Amino acid sequence: MKKSKVIVIKLGTSVLTAGTDKLNKPRMIDIVTQCMALKQQGYLPVLVSSGAVAAGRDAVAHSVGVSIAEKQMLAAIGQGQLIHLWQSLFALFDQPVAQLLLTRADVEDRERYLNARDTITQLLKHQVIPIVNENDAVATSEIKVGDNDNLSALVAILANADKLMLLTDQPGLFTADPRSNPKATLISEVEFIDQSLMALAGGAGSKLGTGGMYTKLEAARTAQRAGIETIIAKGAEPQVIEQVMAGTAQSTTFVRFGAPLEGRKKWLMSGPKSTGYVQCDPGAVAAIAHQGASLLAKGIVAIGGEFARGDVIEVRDLDNQLLAKGLVAFDHQEMDQIKRLHSSEIPLVLGYPASNVVVHRDDLVLLDIYAGSL
Repeated sequence: MKKSKVIVIKLGTSVLTAGTDKLNKPRMIDIVTQCMALKQQGYLPVLVSSGAVAAGRDAVAHSVGVSIAEKQMLAAIGQGQLIHLWQSLFALFDQPVAQLLLTRADVEDRERYLNARDTITQLLKHQVIPIVNENDAVATSEIKVGDNDNLSALVAILANADKLMLLTDQPGLFTADPRSNPKATLISEVEFIDQSLMALAGGAGSKLGTGGMYTKLEAARTAQRAGIETIIAKGAEPQVIEQVMAGTAQSTTFVRFGAPLEGRKKWLMSGPKSTGYVQCDPGAVAAIAHQGASLLAKGIVAIGGEFARGDVIEVRDLDNQLLAKGLVAFDHQEMDQIKRLHSSEIPLVLGYPASNVVVHRDDLVLLDIYAGSL
């Protein structure tokens, strides 16, 4: 797979504040210096920056609570200060930057996804560093990406990145929580992210941020599926970005899957939420996973949820293992009538001409262990 020169760097709140309640300017200028060194080597950095809420708390003289509305208020206050600080620091190197505020809705809608992708592409083309954050001031629980770890994976897909760096207060994923277990050891490389690995991850690690190691594994899994290498490293380490690029950083690397995805399939994988699912027999699973086949009604044994034609559905095996996501050609009521039928029987049962496939292979993207097997 042809490598991109784009490197997405996600900066957690704990990294930007150096563990305090305020943005740490020396830490931020160090990050800026590293990004400029990266750029001088021919790479195109993209920052996914947390810290708006922390900046807002710093600006408000009195104490503010932790409700969603109060956090949105703090984000509205702090986002302007955050981007202004980034602009002033990069201006020391005569480097222009641009602010992008995204929500889940911006990647779920195909047209908005393409608009965001085109904006990032043009910024990079003109040597401008995009600085991305979630639009916390207006996002609701229904459209929030939820944390900047998962947002950074979506940005990496939008930017067609080669690497995603998740810089945090830990050097990577450990066999146990190193803060409470002195015998915990660092896992240096991960090929597949399974449930046992997810069980190693805890909840939010800092009162200032929203994402713990669990969300970093979610982000790494999303990036893996898109053919993007993900590295978790400690943001406080000197020259950590340079070390990650050289492969010498103390870190956890999540190996990219080898199968490149087309733009439309990257959107299917990263953007729309699934509204229902179908379960397939072993023959259908094998045909989809290993032969590049479309999903036919004959291979479907059960359905779940409600969905309309053109919705995104999950394709699962009989063990409920997620196989793929795709755009379905029938609604859930039609699917219930045609499951297990040969394609030639579908028009007879429905009483009108219909597609001979449930999900066409061009509208289907493989996920998890199946994607890694291609």
